[in-house]
Amino acid sequence: MNIFETDDNSTPLTEEEKQQLKAKWITTRAELNELETKGIADTEIWLLKNKKDILNETFIKNLHKKMFGNIWKWAGSFRTSERNIGVAPYEIQPKLRILLDDVKFWIDNQTFSPKEIAIRFHHRLVQIHPFPNGNGRISRLMADLLMKHFGLPALNWGSGNLTEISELRKEYISALREADSGSYSLLLTFIENK
Repeated sequence: MNIFETDDNSTPLTEEEKQQLKAKWITTRAELNELETKGIADTEIWLLKNKKDILNETFIKNLHKKMFGNIWKWAGSFRTSERNIGVAPYEIQPKLRILLDDVKFWIDNQTFSPKEIAIRFHHRLVQIHPFPNGNGRISRLMADLLMKHFGLPALNWGSGNLTEISELRKEYISALREADSGSYSLLLTFIENK
């Protein structure tokens, strides 16, 4: 598969964003996925050594840069163009601030179970779609960091790769779409049964 070929549920990059690929030797989507997976694994090791307040914009931007900074020049920077998903670029910072405040409120007031807080956080971060790409992956990692904050194991995102076209990815996208309407039952079932 061509490096920039996507399925209907993936976020396409603009031509300008595509030009900001640092690893010019990459020619296929599989090579890109492999390099991004390595960046995420390295980030998980970094997270073990760096205990920080995760519920702030600076941490989220730094985390994204750590995950994708060896691959993309725009890593860690909010997107500046419209997408097939997500809020308008000028709404990213205010919507993210509201989300972070909501999550802090949910935690302080035990509004939902820890799993549901993590899932709601994940879903809303995907909905905002702050970055040109990697939004699902950073949202899942942030949800797992939130579970760690609660002293609980990471969520179960399934036994497959959610970035590649598969039945598992289709189920995940369907669960996210149901959450768009305010129902989190499919997303909760997804993380509990995969």
